[in-house]
Amino acid sequence: MSTLEDISALLQKGKANETKAAVQKALDEGIDAKTILEEGLMAGMSIIGGKFKRNEVYVPEVLIAARAMNAALEPLKARLAESGAKSRGVVVLGTVKGDLHDIGKNLVKIMMEGKGLEVHDIGVDVSTDKFVAAAKEHKADVVACSALLTTTMTEMKSVVEAFSAAGIRDKLVIMVGGAPVTDAFCKSIGADIYTPDAASAADAAAAACAKSA
Repeated sequence: MSTLEDISALLQKGKANETKAAVQKALDEGIDAKTILEEGLMAGMSIIGGKFKRNEVYVPEVLIAARAMNAALEPLKARLAESGAKSRGVVVLGTVKGDLHDIGKNLVKIMMEGKGLEVHDIGVDVSTDKFVAAAKEHKADVVACSALLTTTMTEMKSVVEAFSAAGIRDKLVIMVGGAPVTDAFCKSIGADIYTPDAASAADAAAAACAKSA
């Protein structure tokens, strides 16, 4: 097994210290940081994402793999900065106003970061103004809104309208998701993308960012 395959396998098992050590070994072998990130860490998270989508692993396994990835990024960060490696796109992520649920949102963040996206999590109970301000501040390619309640999902329409009012609706992609949300609802409020789970959300966001690059 190559060092990169070793990194991917260790990450999938959630072995944080071993994954970090394998990343350092790869650096010592002269493998560049971007390759380690993409073909080692992100490859492992992509496999976890696929398994999660197919119900072959569950939330605890995803969280443990994410912890391993975060630990393994430590020795890579400086090298990535030196090489000028850029993220594959920028996402602003939050749970809409009136809704305090964050487990689904947190999973989406993990999966998106696993795709190499730069994710700015602006929390829960997020107002439309805060979504717009964060999107402008971070020059977002994608804005992702989460809701777990039928009473708060209607707030997503307000988010779409706020971006239109701000004159930047056509400059980004708006994604919606959460238990009560459907594709039909997404279309009815003028949002761009609905996905049923965190792994699909990450795939869709990565594809949207690639298209706008």
